[in-house]
Amino acid sequence: MHTGPGTYHPPRCKALTKMNTMKRLSLKLAAAFGATALSLGALAQTGPLKAGVDGTFAPHAMPKMGGGVEGFNVDLLTEIGKQLGRPVEIVAAQFSGLIPAMNAKSLDFVGAPTTVTPERAANLLFTEGYLNTYYQFVTAAGKADLKALEDLKGKTISVNKGSAYDKWLIDNAPKYGFTVEAYPTNSDAVQAVLSGRADATLGGNTVSAYAATKNPGKLQLSTLTVDQGLVWAAVFRKDDPTLRNAVDGAIECLKQNGTIAKLHEKWFGTKAAAGSAAVTVFPGYGVPGMAGYDAAPHDMKCK
Repeated sequence: MHTGPGTYHPPRCKALTKMNTMKRLSLKLAAAFGATALSLGALAQTGPLKAGVDGTFAPHAMPKMGGGVEGFNVDLLTEIGKQLGRPVEIVAAQFSGLIPAMNAKSLDFVGAPTTVTPERAANLLFTEGYLNTYYQFVTAAGKADLKALEDLKGKTISVNKGSAYDKWLIDNAPKYGFTVEAYPTNSDAVQAVLSGRADATLGGNTVSAYAATKNPGKLQLSTLTVDQGLVWAAVFRKDDPTLRNAVDGAIECLKQNGTIAKLHEKWFGTKAAAGSAAVTVFPGYGVPGMAGYDAAPHDMKCK
């Protein structure tokens, strides 16, 4: 810099240049840190998160006296909200409409028990599993037991439309020779058996067992089950890993402190088996082996 004729001070020029460079760098770092803090702080908003459930999927979510819904997943979502420090508003609707509503951003995530399959994992994000699930057939009491898949030939099987059980039936109907009748709700599918419109209904093990328990002398669990080693988990949009990871972390905490095990006994009447998804904290985020799984290690931050 020239301050006068014949006067030159290069050291001061270099110092100012270095100072300006450091200021610009500091501003960039501050901006980057601020953006990160904003992203991480998004879950601390005061408004509730909206989670969709199937309000007819007893005992996971079902109407209660005085209005609203109750059940295993209703309690689970409430406890997740406590871990996140943000309330969860539960929206009950038909299962077939929950994922489309989430993708349209009318819901933040789907809290209904949703079977994690490779097809779904290709398009959605899942938390780690919180319950194991297998496919259970239910028939009218007094009818011949279903013991093998071949026993389904000529039968009419009812199912909740849009569920994983619906897809399994559609995929296997040509092979085993049965007819599929899909209904808007699981309750409707069960009612089809009670009324004689269907020979059997297919659903998750917990839901099927609950239906049989609530209809003694009218419904019975079949010997035939289909266990594909699957789990139930919460569902998120593909572009929302931040919320998925936060809810996954909350579920891990609820496994660790025994909350999910207590809910298992409360709603299903049995203790969660050792090593089951209800009590096992899995590494990373999501379901190991499925698309969308994030194996990065993380610390548990529980309340």
